[in-house]
Amino acid sequence: MLRVTGGQRRETGADGEWVIRRISGAAATKTYRCPGCYQEIPAGMPHVVAWRPYGDGEDRRHWHSSCWERRGHRGVRMPRR
Repeated sequence: MLRVTGGQRRETGADGEWVIRRISGAAATKTYRCPGCYQEIPAGMPHVVAWRPYGDGEDRRHWHSSCWERRGHRGVRMPRR
């Protein structure tokens, strides 16, 4: 299931429901660590921010776009609530 909601969208997969937002290179102003590959996402690199649709947003994570797309095949575990 995919539902668009003003720049964000919801995805449901084997690992549950997520809200995701794609970040453009121009909007990526910080360096983050990807939970999929544990490598840095440098400032200026387009990427994905994902979080659970409920809770306080503490589980927001920045992912390389390719790592996000492959997360179900790698055994990465995100927090469930």
